[in-house]
Amino acid sequence: MHFDSLSTFRRSSSAVPQKGPVAIVLVEDDVEIATTLRHNQQAGFLHQIVFMPRAFNLPVDMEALPLTRIDYDVSADGATEVAVNTVIAAVPDGTWLYYCYNAEFLFFPFCETRTVGEMLSFHAHERRDAMLTCVIDLYSDDLWQCPNAVSLDRAHLDGAGYYALGRKDADGNAKENQLDFFGGLRWRYEEHVPDDRRKIDRIGLFRTSRGLTLLEGHTFNREDYNTYSCKWHHNITATICSFRAAKALKLNPGSSLAIKTFKWHNSARFEWHSQQLLDLGLMEPGQWF
Repeated sequence: MHFDSLSTFRRSSSAVPQKGPVAIVLVEDDVEIATTLRHNQQAGFLHQIVFMPRAFNLPVDMEALPLTRIDYDVSADGATEVAVNTVIAAVPDGTWLYYCYNAEFLFFPFCETRTVGEMLSFHAHERRDAMLTCVIDLYSDDLWQCPNAVSLDRAHLDGAGYYALGRKDADGNAKENQLDFFGGLRWRYEEHVPDDRRKIDRIGLFRTSRGLTLLEGHTFNREDYNTYSCKWHHNITATICSFRAAKALKLNPGSSLAIKTFKWHNSARFEWHSQQLLDLGLMEPGQWF
């Protein structure tokens, strides 16, 4: 199903998925679009809503997927929040949503043998309506062969250098069970990254409810959605393995010439398997075994 604008989508009740989990994909460029959509389907998402510029084409085989395309300028100010909040308002309350950009890939504990729906069902039984996802930067080890820093076969990640700081409210008081996470390319090349874009935490999976709103900084207007775990034990967390920062740093004129390689002594080849991310401590299985 294809809509030529966001307003057209809003007026079409038949286009709204009635059952989740649903993936929202925000397409910024033409890099690995089909790969991202196939990865989401294999993870177990029942439907995908793709926001992408009109000039881009989807591969013909993508038409067979349960997918809604909306022509949309993802680069506009506030575009992410507008798109996600439009879907939140459209789908039934209680629908699990996930949002990502192209060339981003969701990994969660045991995702090779379990679906995202199974994980979210367990998470809901633990009385959780949102899940912390840390964005783990991927990058090619050879920027001469891969000038946009994207390569599925040569993908690497940082195996160390991650940390978290307590999140504070406007009065300087610590927020309970909330942390700001840092690391990866945004940490190593922080001189090229604006202050408000250095965090790597994102509430990427969440269940819709009346009045819920995505804010700037990948957080929500409900504080309980922004917590990494509940008060009584650790909860599941997931990762979004992403080429987005590498693409931006290598293609941005202000940083491109300063970066000859993203590799350093803590680089590790990405194995495209959840066990590597668990072993590195980049996500948490909680009580799910």
